Amino acid sequence: MTVTTEMTRAFSEPGAIDRNVLGGKGYGLVEMTQEGLNVPGGYVISTSACHEYLEHGSMTAELIDEIHARLSELEDKTGKTFGGGPFPLLLSVRSGAPVSMPGMMDTVLNLGLGRDAAIALADVTGDTRFMADVLFRFHGMYAETVLGALETPDRVDLNSLIDGVTATSQPGPVYDTVWQHCQALLRDELDEEVPDDPRAQLIGAVEAVFRSWNTRRAVKYREVHKIPNDLGTAVVVQSMVFGNLDQDSGSGVVFTRNPVTGEPGLFGEFLSASQGEDVVAGIRTPDPVTALRDRLPHVYTELENTCAELERRRGDVLDIEFTVERGILYMLQVRSAKRTAQAAIRIAADLLAEQVVTTAGALSTVSLEQIRQVQRPGFDPDAHARARDDGRVLATGVGAAPGHVVGALYFDSDAAQQAVKEGVTVILARPVTSPTDLHGMIAADGILTATGGSTSHAAVVARALGTTCVVGCGALDIDPAAGTMHVGGQTLVTGDVVSLDGTTGEVILGEIELSEPAAEDDRLTALLELARERSGAQIFARSTTPDQARQAHGRGATGLVAGIDDVLATTGHLDGIITTLREGEISDASAALERAVATEFGRLFAEATVTEFGVRAIDFHADESSELLRTAELFIAHPELALPLGSEEILAAQLRGIAAALQEVTTDLTVHFTVRKIADSREIAALVKLRDTLPGSARVEIGAYLTSPRGIASIDGITTHSDVVWIELRVLQAAVAGISARHLLTSEPLDSYLRRGLITVDPRVEIDDQVGGLVDSVADVVAREPGRRIGIRLTGPVSVELLSSLQQRGFARFAVDGDEVRPSILALGQRER
Repeated sequence: MTVTTEMTRAFSEPGAIDRNVLGGKGYGLVEMTQEGLNVPGGYVISTSACHEYLEHGSMTAELIDEIHARLSELEDKTGKTFGGGPFPLLLSVRSGAPVSMPGMMDTVLNLGLGRDAAIALADVTGDTRFMADVLFRFHGMYAETVLGALETPDRVDLNSLIDGVTATSQPGPVYDTVWQHCQALLRDELDEEVPDDPRAQLIGAVEAVFRSWNTRRAVKYREVHKIPNDLGTAVVVQSMVFGNLDQDSGSGVVFTRNPVTGEPGLFGEFLSASQGEDVVAGIRTPDPVTALRDRLPHVYTELENTCAELERRRGDVLDIEFTVERGILYMLQVRSAKRTAQAAIRIAADLLAEQVVTTAGALSTVSLEQIRQVQRPGFDPDAHARARDDGRVLATGVGAAPGHVVGALYFDSDAAQQAVKEGVTVILARPVTSPTDLHGMIAADGILTATGGSTSHAAVVARALGTTCVVGCGALDIDPAAGTMHVGGQTLVTGDVVSLDGTTGEVILGEIELSEPAAEDDRLTALLELARERSGAQIFARSTTPDQARQAHGRGATGLVAGIDDVLATTGHLDGIITTLREGEISDASAALERAVATEFGRLFAEATVTEFGVRAIDFHADESSELLRTAELFIAHPELALPLGSEEILAAQLRGIAAALQEVTTDLTVHFTVRKIADSREIAALVKLRDTLPGSARVEIGAYLTSPRGIASIDGITTHSDVVWIELRVLQAAVAGISARHLLTSEPLDSYLRRGLITVDPRVEIDDQVGGLVDSVADVVAREPGRRIGIRLTGPVSVELLSSLQQRGFARFAVDGDEVRPSILALGQRER
């Protein structure tokens, strides 16, 4: 019998495959099966079935019948019987969303063990103790995952239950002993039992996977990683292979390149005589995957060749789960690997050099957030060396996610989350993490575990979050209940400060001084240069200090922008000028303003190794700095300052200061002076006229910042009189939405508004439809008059979606915050041509 449907699909079924329908796990299994790899047979229950289940709260009779029909197909294909003998078919039931969410949703292994199947398993393997182990694992996993049990039997219970049982013991009594013990514990806790009917087990497990899409931890993970809530999860039903069968069996996770450093060659772990959850749970520390080379050389060679071919075909570094059963290699999952920022950059450059990917393909494997991560500060080298010399290294584990962090130890995720809300930098230390720790892991700046390897839950989630992480630190005795960590005769308690090195795996007592990042990797520079060539865009960096001006060119900026109020605030001049304005006449403040501008911009211009510098006039009405400018008091004394050209004397002072600063510049630096909130062509004409009346100001170009619908409507006239125009998108979005511009720089209250569905577009990362119409009218001018210097000013973190949207409209000049120069270059270079 062959089933054809949109709700389910066998791995071996031919035809096109869709990740959104099959989920990432199912997609990879079908693809590997079509490529002829050794994949245990199975089928996928699609995301469409999940949507239907979540909408109605139950599975339809038709879907249940279809699941059983697929099961019959699988029995025919494998020659095994589900729920019986002589060759029992056991199943794994796993979640598989279209976007990888490691550890966030539910899995049940060894499913299908009724009494008949268990006895048949013991007979066919010749090992009753093995059957007891599989049965014990299944009952505990099903009770926890499907029924919600909190107290599942400990492994020591199994050892006592089957004390004296050998491989050749009668399986029936052993089954009865283990099953009845586990059922009794479950009845005591929940007054429920695991069904002994294997088909009921299967339907219960599928429903549990569907439900897990909306668990608290899965919802939180999607929120943090900005994964849509409407994707749903597929369910993968697959015949079991047993890594815990004998010493020639085992389970492992392998990466085609090191996901921490990017170094070529297989990187991963293998745990002999174990099932897959033993590896990722971190309850036992596994061997490096290279140990297979000596233990099972033919398996290692096959694994190495398979990984190389899969990487070549997919053009990306991969995360592969596999099981070895009695010396035979089975592939269980393939997906794009989570990787650190440093690794992502090296991998992209190496794949490009090896001609595995195109330039576009290489750029697409690096994210904006990874670029941001490599800009973070690290330990001061001298201070780090002193700490080592002083014997402050408490222990060394596995560096699972690089970075340097100094923080207070917390041993409970709830307490860690609360401490972060109170402003504490937290390092979450746990014996081993689980999905229930996600909220604490998200909040923490560092994660530390006593057990587990580089593919454990803590390691995978930390790499995805970009959080510094050290795992497998076996010298640590962490007791969350007592709030203590014992190591080398020392006892540390909640709140004690330690420093983590996520590369070397060192845990260091006390604080190590942090310094700025080292010189950038040549690979990153080369990748960003390729991105710049693809985009053809100009990026201006916001710089308020000479150091920032120096850094901007090194980061790839083609120009600089600075607000006079920002510069004078950082140098201590602004407060005195504002005080003078509030308490006296404008003329009293203008002289001081002119001197301050001349001095500070002279220093900025001297460090500017770019060819163009935009200087924005003080905006006395700026929403984001109203407290600094003491706007309310200022406007009582001088209401004219509320308008862009309300005081020509103040504008003239700033122009004279810029002109004076330019006198010391010997390079060919173009400087434009812009005024915010220009809304009429007559304003910009008046500003040009003012500039022309000031001696020495001829080198200063004139421009405007447009922040209102009226300003956009006047774009033709404004560009006629001005040299440069900037559209300040954040302020324009806020004006159209009728909200404060400062709220577009924070998570709240907009995050809450979005969650409640009270606004459909996030104005921080997307362009509102009405704003889009205004921006389109500016794009028409750019297309009609390509020589006009019209750019977009963006504030805060940029996004690929926003920059791509603007790029498609024809904009090629962007001004961004200094730390966003590299992410912007990458985003603009990633756009498909």
